[in-house]
Amino acid sequence: VQLQASGGGLVQAGGSLRLSCAAPRSIFTINRMGWYRQPPGKQRDLVATLWPSGSTDYADSVKGRFTISRDNAKNAVYLQMNSLKPEDTAVYFCAVPSLRIFGQGTLVTVSS
Repeated sequence: VQLQASGGGLVQAGGSLRLSCAAPRSIFTINRMGWYRQPPGKQRDLVATLWPSGSTDYADSVKGRFTISRDNAKNAVYLQMNSLKPEDTAVYFCAVPSLRIFGQGTLVTVSS
């Protein structure tokens, strides 16, 4: 299984970005999907989870600002990021945690 994240870039504080993760529908309809991020020099942390049921969970640091979703027709999982802050700067990865599969990351840089 290969996961490919895209959509990162440079944005000013307060701006928005939407990250996309191409994944086989057979994977995200039966497995928990996650978006992780790894700031420079820090560990990788889970920021958003999408359960097969459609329910979601978020880290406190992004709650109310980020939204994880999926589009079955497009075989994609998304992370909508609003009200971005400089501390959101990181490489973002989509993943299937239960299968320990992490895709290539996409860099998000938020300038102050």
